[in-house]
Amino acid sequence: MSGPMALEPGGTEQDTLALRLAGTPARRRGDDGRRVPRPAGHGDDGTLVPWPAGHRDDGTPAPRADGHDDGTPAPRADGRGHEEVSRLAAELADRIGPAVHPYEVAALLEAEGLTADLIRERYGHPGLFSLAAALYDQVPRTFPEPAPAADPWRPDTVRCLLRGILFALPGLAYLLTAPLWNPGRHAPGLIVAGLVSWAWGQGLGHRAHLRMATGRREAARTLLTGAPLGALLATATAVLSGAALPWTALRATVTSGPAAWDSALPAGTGAALLAVAAQSLYLAAAGVLLVLARERLLFAALTPLIAGAAVLPWWEPGPWLRTGLPLAALLAVLAAAGVALRAARTAPAVPDAGRPALLDSLPYGLFGLAAGLLVLLEGRQEPYAVIVLTVSMGPAEWFLYRYRGLSVAALRAAGGPAGFLLRSTGVLGLCLLGYLLPLLPAALLTGAGPVTLLLLAATLWTALLLQAFGAAWPPAAVCLAAAVTAAAAAAPHLPPGIPGLPLCCAAAELCLLLCAVRLLGRPARHA
Repeated sequence: MSGPMALEPGGTEQDTLALRLAGTPARRRGDDGRRVPRPAGHGDDGTLVPWPAGHRDDGTPAPRADGHDDGTPAPRADGRGHEEVSRLAAELADRIGPAVHPYEVAALLEAEGLTADLIRERYGHPGLFSLAAALYDQVPRTFPEPAPAADPWRPDTVRCLLRGILFALPGLAYLLTAPLWNPGRHAPGLIVAGLVSWAWGQGLGHRAHLRMATGRREAARTLLTGAPLGALLATATAVLSGAALPWTALRATVTSGPAAWDSALPAGTGAALLAVAAQSLYLAAAGVLLVLARERLLFAALTPLIAGAAVLPWWEPGPWLRTGLPLAALLAVLAAAGVALRAARTAPAVPDAGRPALLDSLPYGLFGLAAGLLVLLEGRQEPYAVIVLTVSMGPAEWFLYRYRGLSVAALRAAGGPAGFLLRSTGVLGLCLLGYLLPLLPAALLTGAGPVTLLLLAATLWTALLLQAFGAAWPPAAVCLAAAVTAAAAAAPHLPPGIPGLPLCCAAAELCLLLCAVRLLGRPARHA
Protein backbone atom coordinates (compact mmCIF):
# COMPACT_ATOMS: atom_id res chain seq x y z
CA MET A 1 0.00 0.00 0.00
CA SER A 2 1.08 3.61 -0.56
CA GLY A 3 0.73 4.72 3.09
CA PRO A 4 -0.39 3.75 6.55
CA MET A 5 -4.06 3.06 7.17
CA ALA A 6 -5.98 4.01 10.27
CA LEU A 7 -7.34 1.06 12.20
CA GLU A 8 -10.19 2.88 13.97
CA PRO A 9 -12.73 5.49 12.84
CA GLY A 10 -11.32 8.94 13.12
CA GLY A 11 -7.71 7.73 13.32
CA THR A 12 -4.99 9.61 11.45
CA GLU A 13 -2.18 8.43 9.27
CA GLN A 14 0.33 9.63 11.89
CA ASP A 15 -0.86 6.87 14.22
CA THR A 16 1.70 4.35 12.95
CA LEU A 17 4.52 2.35 14.36
CA ALA A 18 7.15 4.46 12.61
CA LEU A 19 6.02 7.60 14.46
CA ARG A 20 6.04 5.79 17.79
CA LEU A 21 9.85 5.67 17.76
CA ALA A 22 10.59 8.34 20.31
CA GLY A 23 14.23 8.81 19.46
CA THR A 24 13.79 9.98 15.84
CA PRO A 25 13.96 13.67 14.94
CA ALA A 26 10.67 13.44 13.08
CA ARG A 27 9.04 12.38 16.32
CA ARG A 28 10.12 15.43 18.25
CA ARG A 29 9.48 18.17 15.69
CA GLY A 30 6.27 19.31 14.09
CA ASP A 31 5.59 20.14 10.47
CA ASP A 32 6.55 23.80 11.00
CA GLY A 33 9.94 22.81 12.39
CA ARG A 34 9.11 23.75 16.00
CA ARG A 35 10.09 21.29 18.66
CA VAL A 36 7.20 19.28 20.04
CA PRO A 37 7.24 19.15 23.83
CA ARG A 38 8.31 15.75 25.05
CA PRO A 39 5.28 14.09 26.66
CA ALA A 40 5.38 12.86 30.21
CA GLY A 41 6.72 9.38 30.44
CA HIS A 42 9.65 9.82 28.02
CA GLY A 43 13.09 9.63 29.50
CA ASP A 44 15.82 12.14 28.98
CA ASP A 45 17.74 9.67 26.84
CA GLY A 46 14.98 9.60 24.23
CA THR A 47 13.71 6.16 25.03
CA LEU A 48 10.03 5.48 24.56
CA VAL A 49 7.69 5.19 27.49
CA PRO A 50 4.29 4.15 26.11
CA TRP A 51 1.30 6.32 26.75
CA PRO A 52 -1.57 4.88 28.72
CA ALA A 53 -4.24 3.07 26.73
CA GLY A 54 -6.63 5.38 24.93
CA HIS A 55 -4.13 8.17 24.08
CA ARG A 56 -2.38 9.27 20.94
CA ASP A 57 1.37 9.76 20.75
CA ASP A 58 0.95 13.48 21.35
CA GLY A 59 -0.89 12.83 24.62
CA THR A 60 -4.41 13.60 23.38
CA PRO A 61 -7.17 10.96 23.77
CA ALA A 62 -7.25 8.48 20.92
CA PRO A 63 -10.42 7.98 18.86
CA ARG A 64 -12.90 5.66 20.53
CA ALA A 65 -14.51 2.71 18.80
CA ASP A 66 -17.89 4.40 19.16
CA GLY A 67 -16.75 7.52 17.37
CA HIS A 68 -16.30 9.84 20.44
CA ASP A 69 -12.93 11.61 20.56
CA ASP A 70 -13.44 13.84 23.57
CA GLY A 71 -12.89 11.11 26.17
CA THR A 72 -16.43 11.34 27.51
CA PRO A 73 -18.25 8.06 28.22
CA ALA A 74 -20.23 6.65 25.34
CA PRO A 75 -23.99 6.92 25.56
CA ARG A 76 -25.52 3.79 27.03
CA ALA A 77 -28.52 2.08 25.56
CA ASP A 78 -31.84 2.41 27.34
CA GLY A 79 -33.84 -0.53 28.70
CA ARG A 80 -35.48 -1.36 25.38
CA GLY A 81 -32.11 -1.11 23.66
CA HIS A 82 -30.59 -3.55 26.13
CA GLU A 83 -33.30 -6.08 25.36
CA GLU A 84 -32.73 -5.71 21.62
CA VAL A 85 -28.97 -6.05 22.05
CA SER A 86 -29.43 -9.20 24.15
CA ARG A 87 -31.78 -10.64 21.57
CA LEU A 88 -29.29 -9.88 18.78
CA ALA A 89 -26.49 -11.45 20.83
CA ALA A 90 -28.53 -14.63 21.27
CA GLU A 91 -29.25 -14.81 17.54
CA LEU A 92 -25.63 -14.32 16.51
CA ALA A 93 -23.95 -16.09 19.45
CA ASP A 94 -22.59 -18.94 17.32
CA ARG A 95 -20.81 -16.45 15.05
CA ILE A 96 -19.83 -13.86 17.66
CA GLY A 97 -18.33 -16.41 20.04
CA PRO A 98 -15.34 -17.34 17.81
CA ALA A 99 -14.46 -13.66 17.21
CA VAL A 100 -11.10 -12.54 18.62
CA HIS A 101 -11.72 -8.80 18.27
CA PRO A 102 -14.78 -6.50 18.20
CA TYR A 103 -13.89 -5.54 14.65
CA GLU A 104 -14.85 -9.05 13.54
CA VAL A 105 -18.26 -8.50 15.12
CA ALA A 106 -18.53 -5.17 13.32
CA ALA A 107 -17.84 -6.88 9.99
CA LEU A 108 -20.50 -9.44 10.85
CA LEU A 109 -23.04 -6.72 11.60
CA GLU A 110 -22.26 -5.00 8.32
CA ALA A 111 -22.77 -8.31 6.52
CA GLU A 112 -26.13 -8.62 8.26
CA GLY A 113 -27.17 -5.27 6.76
CA LEU A 114 -27.46 -3.18 9.94
CA THR A 115 -27.58 0.53 9.10
CA ALA A 116 -26.52 3.45 11.27
CA ASP A 117 -30.14 4.59 11.76
CA LEU A 118 -31.24 1.09 12.79
CA ILE A 119 -28.37 0.82 15.27
CA ARG A 120 -29.33 4.13 16.92
CA GLU A 121 -33.09 3.66 16.93
CA ARG A 122 -33.42 -0.04 17.82
CA TYR A 123 -30.29 -0.83 19.80
CA GLY A 124 -29.61 2.57 21.36
CA HIS A 125 -25.96 2.77 20.33
CA PRO A 126 -24.38 5.70 18.53
CA GLY A 127 -22.57 3.65 15.93
CA LEU A 128 -21.58 0.29 14.51
CA PHE A 129 -18.40 -0.12 16.57
CA SER A 130 -20.15 0.69 19.81
CA LEU A 131 -22.74 -2.04 19.19
CA ALA A 132 -20.03 -4.47 18.10
CA ALA A 133 -18.07 -3.85 21.32
CA ALA A 134 -21.20 -4.43 23.41
CA LEU A 135 -21.97 -7.69 21.64
CA TYR A 136 -18.35 -8.80 21.92
CA ASP A 137 -18.43 -8.22 25.70
CA GLN A 138 -21.79 -9.89 26.15
CA VAL A 139 -21.13 -13.15 24.29
CA PRO A 140 -18.53 -15.46 25.89
CA ARG A 141 -15.61 -16.58 23.75
CA THR A 142 -15.97 -19.99 22.13
CA PHE A 143 -13.56 -21.56 19.65
CA PRO A 144 -15.19 -24.67 18.21
CA GLU A 145 -13.20 -27.22 16.28
CA PRO A 146 -13.55 -26.91 12.50
CA ALA A 147 -15.98 -29.27 10.85
CA PRO A 148 -14.30 -32.51 9.75
CA ALA A 149 -13.43 -32.54 6.09
CA ALA A 150 -15.04 -35.09 3.82
CA ASP A 151 -13.05 -38.29 3.33
CA PRO A 152 -11.74 -38.19 -0.25
CA TRP A 153 -11.04 -41.95 -0.10
CA ARG A 154 -14.41 -43.11 1.16
CA PRO A 155 -14.93 -46.56 -0.40
CA ASP A 156 -17.99 -47.59 -2.37
CA THR A 157 -19.02 -50.68 -0.42
CA VAL A 158 -21.50 -52.00 -2.98
CA ARG A 159 -19.02 -51.59 -5.82
CA CYS A 160 -16.22 -53.36 -3.92
CA LEU A 161 -18.46 -56.30 -2.98
CA LEU A 162 -19.73 -56.54 -6.55
CA ARG A 163 -16.18 -56.65 -7.89
CA GLY A 164 -15.35 -59.53 -5.56
CA ILE A 165 -18.35 -61.47 -6.85
CA LEU A 166 -17.45 -60.70 -10.45
CA PHE A 167 -13.95 -62.08 -9.96
CA ALA A 168 -15.43 -65.46 -8.98
CA LEU A 169 -18.43 -65.70 -11.34
CA PRO A 170 -16.48 -66.92 -14.41
CA GLY A 171 -15.84 -70.16 -12.57
CA LEU A 172 -19.49 -71.07 -13.19
CA ALA A 173 -18.66 -71.55 -16.86
CA TYR A 174 -16.30 -74.43 -16.01
CA LEU A 175 -19.00 -75.93 -13.81
CA LEU A 176 -21.49 -75.88 -16.67
CA THR A 177 -19.21 -77.14 -19.44
CA ALA A 178 -17.15 -79.69 -17.46
CA PRO A 179 -19.07 -82.79 -18.71
CA LEU A 180 -18.46 -81.82 -22.34
CA TRP A 181 -14.68 -81.61 -22.71
CA ASN A 182 -12.77 -83.22 -19.79
CA PRO A 183 -11.28 -80.05 -18.25
CA GLY A 184 -8.93 -82.05 -16.01
CA ARG A 185 -7.03 -83.35 -19.03
CA HIS A 186 -6.75 -79.98 -20.75
CA ALA A 187 -6.34 -77.83 -17.63
CA PRO A 188 -2.71 -76.88 -18.51
CA GLY A 189 -3.90 -74.92 -21.52
CA LEU A 190 -6.37 -72.97 -19.44
CA ILE A 191 -3.76 -72.35 -16.76
CA VAL A 192 -1.12 -71.07 -19.19
CA ALA A 193 -3.63 -68.83 -20.96
CA GLY A 194 -4.97 -67.61 -17.63
CA LEU A 195 -1.52 -66.67 -16.35
CA VAL A 196 -0.72 -64.75 -19.52
CA SER A 197 -4.11 -63.01 -19.44
CA TRP A 198 -3.68 -62.12 -15.78
CA ALA A 199 -0.23 -60.64 -16.29
CA TRP A 200 -1.26 -58.78 -19.45
CA GLY A 201 -4.44 -57.51 -17.82
CA GLN A 202 -2.57 -56.07 -14.83
CA GLY A 203 -0.15 -54.19 -17.05
CA LEU A 204 -2.87 -53.02 -19.44
CA GLY A 205 -5.08 -51.90 -16.56
CA HIS A 206 -2.29 -49.79 -15.13
CA ARG A 207 -1.55 -48.19 -18.49
CA ALA A 208 -5.26 -47.52 -19.07
CA HIS A 209 -5.57 -45.84 -15.66
CA LEU A 210 -2.60 -43.64 -16.48
CA ARG A 211 -4.30 -42.66 -19.72
CA MET A 212 -7.55 -42.11 -17.82
CA ALA A 213 -5.84 -39.23 -16.01
CA THR A 214 -5.36 -37.61 -19.42
CA GLY A 215 -8.83 -38.34 -20.75
CA ARG A 216 -11.42 -41.06 -21.04
CA ARG A 217 -11.06 -41.14 -24.81
CA GLU A 218 -7.33 -41.85 -24.55
CA ALA A 219 -7.94 -44.66 -22.04
CA ALA A 220 -10.52 -46.23 -24.36
CA ARG A 221 -8.04 -46.11 -27.23
CA THR A 222 -5.47 -47.95 -25.12
CA LEU A 223 -7.99 -50.61 -24.11
CA LEU A 224 -9.26 -51.02 -27.65
CA THR A 225 -5.75 -51.83 -28.82
CA GLY A 226 -4.45 -53.77 -25.85
CA ALA A 227 -7.40 -56.00 -24.93
CA PRO A 228 -7.68 -57.94 -28.25
CA LEU A 229 -3.90 -58.21 -28.41
CA GLY A 230 -3.86 -59.71 -24.92
CA ALA A 231 -6.52 -62.30 -25.78
CA LEU A 232 -4.62 -63.30 -28.90
CA LEU A 233 -1.32 -63.53 -27.00
CA ALA A 234 -2.84 -65.69 -24.24
CA THR A 235 -4.40 -68.13 -26.71
CA ALA A 236 -1.27 -68.34 -28.84
CA THR A 237 0.92 -68.94 -25.79
CA ALA A 238 -1.28 -71.81 -24.63
CA VAL A 239 -1.19 -73.40 -28.08
CA LEU A 240 2.51 -72.88 -28.81
CA SER A 241 3.53 -74.13 -25.39
CA GLY A 242 1.79 -77.44 -26.10
CA ALA A 243 -0.51 -77.02 -23.10
CA ALA A 244 -3.68 -76.69 -25.14
CA LEU A 245 -2.59 -78.75 -28.17
CA PRO A 246 0.17 -81.38 -27.97
CA TRP A 247 3.03 -80.82 -30.38
CA THR A 248 2.59 -84.29 -31.92
CA ALA A 249 -1.00 -83.45 -32.79
CA LEU A 250 0.03 -80.02 -34.04
CA ARG A 251 2.62 -81.50 -36.42
CA ALA A 252 0.09 -84.05 -37.62
CA THR A 253 -2.47 -81.40 -38.43
CA VAL A 254 0.10 -79.43 -40.45
CA THR A 255 1.69 -82.33 -42.37
CA SER A 256 -1.28 -84.66 -42.91
CA GLY A 257 -3.93 -82.14 -43.90
CA PRO A 258 -7.54 -81.82 -42.79
CA ALA A 259 -8.35 -85.44 -43.72
CA ALA A 260 -6.16 -86.75 -40.90
CA TRP A 261 -7.21 -84.21 -38.25
CA ASP A 262 -9.84 -86.42 -36.65
CA SER A 263 -7.35 -89.25 -36.08
CA ALA A 264 -4.44 -86.99 -35.14
CA LEU A 265 -6.18 -84.74 -32.59
CA PRO A 266 -6.87 -86.27 -29.17
CA ALA A 267 -10.46 -86.45 -28.03
CA GLY A 268 -11.69 -83.13 -26.73
CA THR A 269 -8.78 -81.09 -28.12
CA GLY A 270 -11.07 -78.92 -30.24
CA ALA A 271 -13.25 -78.17 -27.24
CA ALA A 272 -10.14 -77.37 -25.21
CA LEU A 273 -8.97 -74.89 -27.85
CA LEU A 274 -12.39 -73.24 -27.85
CA ALA A 275 -12.34 -73.07 -24.05
CA VAL A 276 -8.90 -71.44 -24.03
CA ALA A 277 -9.95 -68.88 -26.65
CA ALA A 278 -13.24 -68.17 -24.84
CA GLN A 279 -11.45 -67.70 -21.52
CA SER A 280 -8.94 -65.30 -23.06
CA LEU A 281 -11.65 -63.27 -24.77
CA TYR A 282 -13.70 -63.08 -21.58
CA LEU A 283 -10.78 -61.92 -19.42
CA ALA A 284 -9.89 -59.25 -21.96
CA ALA A 285 -13.47 -57.94 -22.24
CA ALA A 286 -14.09 -58.12 -18.49
CA GLY A 287 -10.88 -56.21 -17.87
CA VAL A 288 -12.13 -53.43 -20.15
CA LEU A 289 -15.40 -53.15 -18.21
CA LEU A 290 -13.68 -53.16 -14.83
CA VAL A 291 -11.22 -50.45 -15.84
CA LEU A 292 -14.07 -48.29 -17.14
CA ALA A 293 -16.01 -48.88 -13.86
CA ARG A 294 -18.87 -50.68 -15.59
CA GLU A 295 -19.27 -53.45 -12.99
CA ARG A 296 -23.05 -53.47 -13.11
CA LEU A 297 -23.02 -53.89 -16.88
CA LEU A 298 -20.65 -56.84 -16.53
CA PHE A 299 -22.88 -58.43 -13.91
CA ALA A 300 -25.89 -58.05 -16.18
CA ALA A 301 -24.01 -59.67 -19.06
CA LEU A 302 -23.23 -62.70 -16.88
CA THR A 303 -26.86 -63.41 -15.95
CA PRO A 304 -27.19 -66.35 -18.44
CA LEU A 305 -24.25 -68.01 -16.72
CA ILE A 306 -25.73 -67.39 -13.28
CA ALA A 307 -29.12 -68.75 -14.32
CA GLY A 308 -27.61 -71.90 -15.82
CA ALA A 309 -25.53 -72.67 -12.74
CA ALA A 310 -28.45 -71.98 -10.40
CA VAL A 311 -30.61 -74.79 -11.85
CA LEU A 312 -27.89 -77.47 -11.84
CA PRO A 313 -28.75 -78.91 -8.40
CA TRP A 314 -32.37 -79.58 -9.49
CA TRP A 315 -32.30 -80.01 -13.27
CA GLU A 316 -29.97 -81.32 -15.96
CA PRO A 317 -29.89 -78.67 -18.71
CA GLY A 318 -28.39 -80.93 -21.41
CA PRO A 319 -25.44 -80.33 -23.74
CA TRP A 320 -27.09 -77.57 -25.75
CA LEU A 321 -27.82 -75.38 -22.74
CA ARG A 322 -24.50 -76.27 -21.10
CA THR A 323 -22.79 -74.91 -24.20
CA GLY A 324 -25.25 -72.18 -25.16
CA LEU A 325 -25.51 -70.38 -21.82
CA PRO A 326 -21.74 -69.79 -21.39
CA LEU A 327 -21.52 -68.78 -25.05
CA ALA A 328 -24.41 -66.34 -24.61
CA ALA A 329 -22.70 -64.85 -21.54
CA LEU A 330 -19.44 -64.49 -23.46
CA LEU A 331 -21.14 -62.73 -26.37
CA ALA A 332 -22.99 -60.46 -23.94
CA VAL A 333 -19.73 -59.50 -22.19
CA LEU A 334 -18.05 -58.79 -25.53
CA ALA A 335 -20.99 -56.64 -26.61
CA ALA A 336 -20.98 -54.79 -23.26
CA ALA A 337 -17.27 -54.09 -23.62
CA GLY A 338 -17.86 -52.76 -27.13
CA VAL A 339 -20.65 -50.47 -25.90
CA ALA A 340 -18.49 -49.17 -23.03
CA LEU A 341 -15.57 -48.49 -25.35
CA ARG A 342 -17.77 -46.73 -27.85
CA ALA A 343 -19.23 -44.50 -25.15
CA ALA A 344 -15.75 -43.69 -23.81
CA ARG A 345 -14.47 -42.82 -27.28
CA THR A 346 -17.16 -40.15 -27.65
CA ALA A 347 -15.45 -38.11 -24.93
CA PRO A 348 -13.59 -35.03 -26.17
CA ALA A 349 -10.01 -35.65 -27.17
CA VAL A 350 -7.17 -34.03 -25.26
CA PRO A 351 -4.72 -32.29 -27.62
CA ASP A 352 -1.02 -33.06 -27.29
CA ALA A 353 -1.66 -35.87 -24.81
CA GLY A 354 1.56 -37.66 -24.03
CA ARG A 355 1.84 -41.42 -23.83
CA PRO A 356 3.23 -43.08 -20.70
CA ALA A 357 6.28 -45.27 -21.15
CA LEU A 358 5.59 -48.97 -21.65
CA LEU A 359 8.19 -49.89 -19.02
CA ASP A 360 6.14 -48.06 -16.39
CA SER A 361 3.53 -50.85 -16.59
CA LEU A 362 6.06 -53.70 -16.64
CA PRO A 363 6.21 -54.23 -12.84
CA TYR A 364 2.42 -54.44 -12.68
CA GLY A 365 2.42 -57.17 -15.29
CA LEU A 366 5.17 -59.07 -13.46
CA PHE A 367 3.18 -58.83 -10.24
CA GLY A 368 0.12 -60.21 -12.04
CA LEU A 369 2.20 -63.17 -13.21
CA ALA A 370 3.62 -63.75 -9.72
CA ALA A 371 0.19 -63.52 -8.10
CA GLY A 372 -1.20 -66.00 -10.61
CA LEU A 373 1.59 -68.46 -9.85
CA LEU A 374 1.08 -68.17 -6.11
CA VAL A 375 -2.68 -68.70 -6.43
CA LEU A 376 -2.06 -71.65 -8.76
CA LEU A 377 0.26 -73.30 -6.22
CA GLU A 378 -2.36 -72.82 -3.53
CA GLY A 379 -5.08 -74.19 -5.79
CA ARG A 380 -3.15 -77.43 -6.38
CA GLN A 381 -3.44 -78.24 -2.69
CA GLU A 382 -6.64 -76.41 -1.66
CA PRO A 383 -9.00 -75.72 -4.61
CA TYR A 384 -11.66 -74.14 -2.44
CA ALA A 385 -9.12 -71.76 -0.96
CA VAL A 386 -8.78 -70.18 -4.41
CA ILE A 387 -12.51 -69.43 -4.44
CA VAL A 388 -12.30 -67.82 -1.01
CA LEU A 389 -9.27 -65.78 -2.05
CA THR A 390 -10.89 -64.67 -5.31
CA VAL A 391 -14.07 -63.46 -3.61
CA SER A 392 -11.99 -61.67 -0.95
CA MET A 393 -10.44 -59.39 -3.57
CA GLY A 394 -13.52 -57.18 -3.32
CA PRO A 395 -13.14 -56.59 0.45
CA ALA A 396 -9.40 -56.25 -0.11
CA GLU A 397 -10.05 -53.27 -2.39
CA TRP A 398 -12.41 -51.81 0.24
CA PHE A 399 -9.68 -51.96 2.89
CA LEU A 400 -7.21 -50.36 0.50
CA TYR A 401 -9.51 -47.35 0.29
CA ARG A 402 -9.99 -47.36 4.07
CA TYR A 403 -6.25 -47.33 4.60
CA ARG A 404 -5.87 -44.25 2.43
CA GLY A 405 -8.73 -42.45 4.19
CA LEU A 406 -7.49 -43.33 7.69
CA SER A 407 -3.96 -42.31 6.73
CA VAL A 408 -5.18 -38.86 5.69
CA ALA A 409 -6.97 -38.54 9.05
CA ALA A 410 -3.78 -39.64 10.83
CA LEU A 411 -1.81 -37.03 8.90
CA ARG A 412 -4.17 -34.30 10.13
CA ALA A 413 -3.99 -35.49 13.72
CA ALA A 414 -0.25 -36.18 13.94
CA GLY A 415 2.01 -33.65 15.62
CA GLY A 416 5.17 -34.59 13.76
CA PRO A 417 6.85 -37.19 11.53
CA ALA A 418 7.43 -39.62 14.41
CA GLY A 419 3.83 -39.38 15.54
CA PHE A 420 2.57 -39.95 12.02
CA LEU A 421 4.84 -42.98 11.62
CA LEU A 422 3.25 -44.57 14.68
CA ARG A 423 -0.26 -43.71 13.53
CA SER A 424 0.39 -44.94 9.99
CA THR A 425 1.77 -48.23 11.26
CA GLY A 426 -1.29 -48.68 13.44
CA VAL A 427 -3.60 -47.98 10.52
CA LEU A 428 -1.69 -50.50 8.40
CA GLY A 429 -2.04 -53.21 11.04
CA LEU A 430 -5.72 -52.40 11.60
CA CYS A 431 -6.66 -52.61 7.91
CA LEU A 432 -4.63 -55.77 7.31
CA LEU A 433 -6.20 -57.44 10.33
CA GLY A 434 -9.67 -56.34 9.25
CA TYR A 435 -9.12 -57.94 5.84
CA LEU A 436 -7.71 -61.22 7.17
CA LEU A 437 -10.12 -61.91 10.02
CA PRO A 438 -13.14 -62.86 7.83
CA LEU A 439 -10.93 -65.24 5.85
CA LEU A 440 -10.29 -67.45 8.87
CA PRO A 441 -13.87 -68.76 9.25
CA ALA A 442 -14.19 -68.94 5.46
CA ALA A 443 -11.13 -71.17 5.28
CA LEU A 444 -12.44 -73.40 8.06
CA LEU A 445 -15.85 -73.73 6.40
CA THR A 446 -14.30 -74.79 3.08
CA GLY A 447 -11.79 -77.14 4.67
CA ALA A 448 -8.81 -75.15 3.42
CA GLY A 449 -5.64 -74.71 5.46
CA PRO A 450 -6.02 -71.32 7.16
CA VAL A 451 -2.29 -70.62 7.63
CA THR A 452 -1.31 -70.74 3.97
CA LEU A 453 -4.45 -68.93 2.86
CA LEU A 454 -3.98 -66.08 5.35
CA LEU A 455 -0.30 -65.68 4.52
CA LEU A 456 -1.01 -65.61 0.79
CA ALA A 457 -3.87 -63.16 1.23
CA ALA A 458 -1.71 -60.88 3.38
CA THR A 459 1.07 -60.97 0.80
CA LEU A 460 -1.24 -60.01 -2.05
CA TRP A 461 -2.99 -57.26 -0.07
CA THR A 462 0.25 -55.62 1.08
CA ALA A 463 1.64 -55.78 -2.45
CA LEU A 464 -1.51 -54.14 -3.81
CA LEU A 465 -1.23 -51.45 -1.13
CA LEU A 466 2.30 -50.56 -2.20
CA GLN A 467 1.21 -50.50 -5.83
CA ALA A 468 -1.63 -48.12 -4.97
CA PHE A 469 0.99 -45.63 -3.73
CA GLY A 470 3.16 -45.95 -6.82
CA ALA A 471 5.76 -48.35 -5.39
CA ALA A 472 5.51 -50.98 -8.12
CA TRP A 473 8.91 -52.64 -8.35
CA PRO A 474 9.34 -53.81 -4.71
CA PRO A 475 6.10 -55.86 -4.61
CA ALA A 476 6.72 -57.22 -8.11
CA ALA A 477 10.24 -58.39 -7.26
CA VAL A 478 9.31 -59.83 -3.85
CA CYS A 479 6.21 -61.68 -5.10
CA LEU A 480 7.97 -63.01 -8.18
CA ALA A 481 10.85 -64.31 -6.06
CA ALA A 482 8.38 -65.95 -3.67
CA ALA A 483 6.45 -67.57 -6.54
CA VAL A 484 9.56 -68.96 -8.22
CA THR A 485 10.92 -70.30 -4.92
CA ALA A 486 7.60 -71.87 -3.97
CA ALA A 487 7.29 -73.47 -7.41
CA ALA A 488 10.78 -74.87 -7.11
CA ALA A 489 9.98 -76.23 -3.64
CA ALA A 490 6.92 -78.00 -5.08
CA ALA A 491 8.95 -79.85 -7.71
CA PRO A 492 8.14 -83.57 -7.96
CA HIS A 493 11.69 -84.78 -7.17
CA LEU A 494 11.69 -83.09 -3.76
CA PRO A 495 10.47 -85.03 -0.71
CA PRO A 496 6.80 -84.39 0.15
CA GLY A 497 5.72 -82.41 3.12
CA ILE A 498 7.99 -79.38 2.59
CA PRO A 499 5.84 -76.27 3.36
CA GLY A 500 7.37 -74.23 0.57
CA LEU A 501 4.37 -71.99 -0.18
CA PRO A 502 3.61 -70.84 3.40
CA LEU A 503 7.30 -70.22 4.13
CA CYS A 504 7.74 -68.22 0.93
CA CYS A 505 4.58 -66.21 1.60
CA ALA A 506 5.67 -65.50 5.18
CA ALA A 507 9.07 -64.25 4.03
CA ALA A 508 7.49 -62.16 1.27
CA GLU A 509 4.93 -60.64 3.64
CA LEU A 510 7.66 -59.69 6.12
CA CYS A 511 9.64 -57.93 3.39
CA LEU A 512 6.53 -56.16 2.09
CA LEU A 513 5.49 -55.01 5.57
CA LEU A 514 8.92 -53.54 6.24
CA CYS A 515 8.78 -51.77 2.89
CA ALA A 516 5.26 -50.48 3.58
CA VAL A 517 6.17 -49.13 7.03
CA ARG A 518 9.24 -47.41 5.62
CA LEU A 519 7.61 -45.89 2.54
CA LEU A 520 4.09 -45.20 3.76
CA GLY A 521 5.24 -43.88 7.12
CA ARG A 522 6.36 -40.70 5.41
CA PRO A 523 3.84 -37.85 5.42
CA ALA A 524 4.80 -36.87 1.86
CA ARG A 525 3.26 -40.11 0.53
CA HIS A 526 -0.17 -39.07 1.81
CA ALA A 527 -0.15 -35.33 1.18
